[in-house]
Amino acid sequence: MEFIADLHIHSKYSRATSRDMDIAHLADWAKLKGITLMGTGDFTHHLWLEELKHTLEDCGNGLFKHAGVYFMLTAEVSSIYSKGGRTYRIHNLIFSPSFKSVDAINEKLGRLGNLSSDGRPILGLDAAELARIVFDIDENCMIVPGHIWTPWFSVFGSMSGFDRIEDCFEKQTEKIFALETGLSSDPAMNWRLSALDRFTLISNSDSHSPSRIGREANVFDCALDYKTIREVLKTKDKKRFLYTIEFFPEEGKYHFDGHRLCGIRWSPEETKAHNGKCPKCGKPVTVGVVNRVEKLADRAAGFVPDNAIPFKNFISLDQIIAEAKGVSKTSVAVERDYRSYLSTFGTEFDILMRASKEELAKKLPAKVVEGVMRARGGKVNIKPGYDGEYGIISLFDKDQPGEQKEQQLNLF
Repeated sequence: MEFIADLHIHSKYSRATSRDMDIAHLADWAKLKGITLMGTGDFTHHLWLEELKHTLEDCGNGLFKHAGVYFMLTAEVSSIYSKGGRTYRIHNLIFSPSFKSVDAINEKLGRLGNLSSDGRPILGLDAAELARIVFDIDENCMIVPGHIWTPWFSVFGSMSGFDRIEDCFEKQTEKIFALETGLSSDPAMNWRLSALDRFTLISNSDSHSPSRIGREANVFDCALDYKTIREVLKTKDKKRFLYTIEFFPEEGKYHFDGHRLCGIRWSPEETKAHNGKCPKCGKPVTVGVVNRVEKLADRAAGFVPDNAIPFKNFISLDQIIAEAKGVSKTSVAVERDYRSYLSTFGTEFDILMRASKEELAKKLPAKVVEGVMRARGGKVNIKPGYDGEYGIISLFDKDQPGEQKEQQLNLF
């Protein structure tokens, strides 16, 4: 069966997350979005783990269920440690097929740091040692380096990481078979590194609020059980892993270089021209994902490996509605229209990815339809994100004649 999976989120027990990040709200929003399988996030936190055990129904195949939505037991661990005289800050995702394995992982990691301080615990634990611990407990677990290009907290981060996966995971490297690209990069950027060809690239929302789940996700066509999904990822099976759903990477918070406090947003070429120093304060700018990829790449942009999993960029429906109406996406009018459109079409992904232009035109305002089609075709304008600031994306050129606010269409 074909289904959409978002395997990296955080619970209400993580910093800067919505109080609505609980199983009930996640299930509700997953059905609105059209997501079949969610990661639980944060299984290392004792309070969240108790909620998971009391709320989720065990399907007996490594997955769990609530209100018609499936869940996989997942967590993220932040490792901050010294190695070879340098400090590294690496985020890794852990996927587990059972509460038994989760309990054993938590018992072991709990001896090494405080797991209750945050849903995403910070441990002074070498990433290679974390992998060894997890795989010794259950070889069917998966370790996936998270958002691998984020400057401050990732395996390839310009401020935090390594130049090679092997230098990070050492003897455990052969057991690592998937990488998470993160919001500020897409698969095409990762294809420029031949060293990554053997890895399956996955995409997830890393969401801190229910409405943002699915902003990146994975589309599978396989049996809905843990063992099969793990096999598909391990073998990079293009017949069963159909594609990933991606942010436009320019919208990510670390796509370009820059210094947020001084309002400096630079391409790699501009950074080089200024020797990496902010002209306003003289401090080094934060080197973003594009620059870091360029440094490590051994291929030209546009190269596509033979075994590459395809991807599709998209823009969320509430953002399209907001632009069409000329209002904030947090406005009541956007929320009203969003739910009205879903009641007509079924799910957000049905509108954004599946319905034809003709089908959309019968039931949606013309400008919303135009926005969906422009997003599908990549016809967007983006000021790239930098140094923790999201990029600014727009679908409609407000300076062009005819770019007027959409007219209300009475659906009922």
